[in-house]
Amino acid sequence: EVQLVESGGGLVQPGGSLRLSCAASGFPFTKYYMTWVRQAPGKGLEWVSHISGGGDQSRYADTVKGRFTISRDNDNSILYLQLDSLKSEDTAIYYCARGVPRYECSTGSSCSLSDFSYWGQGTQVTVSS
Repeated sequence: EVQLVESGGGLVQPGGSLRLSCAASGFPFTKYYMTWVRQAPGKGLEWVSHISGGGDQSRYADTVKGRFTISRDNDNSILYLQLDSLKSEDTAIYYCARGVPRYECSTGSSCSLSDFSYWGQGTQVTVSS
């Protein structure tokens, strides 16, 4: 059974940092791209970043580029997202998902969790003073 379990969310002040984790099981982790998406209150799903199976290729949304870093530990099947210089607009539920986002998702046009074969339950990140 494929499982993706996110953790690491919480309340942080603007300018602060968090590291999100996504523990994967039930599939050959290294064979799959992995993606982080997020959903802010009252807004649609937004692609954040994705990374290749080997971890050597990654892409970021312009809204997070230079502040967030995606990485993976293939020995332990864990996906990470380091969030630095957090802003109030980063407040959202963050989901990890298996696979590569559709073009429409990665360009901000249309994104849905059902675009992916599997996704986790999400972890809440709240940026507030």
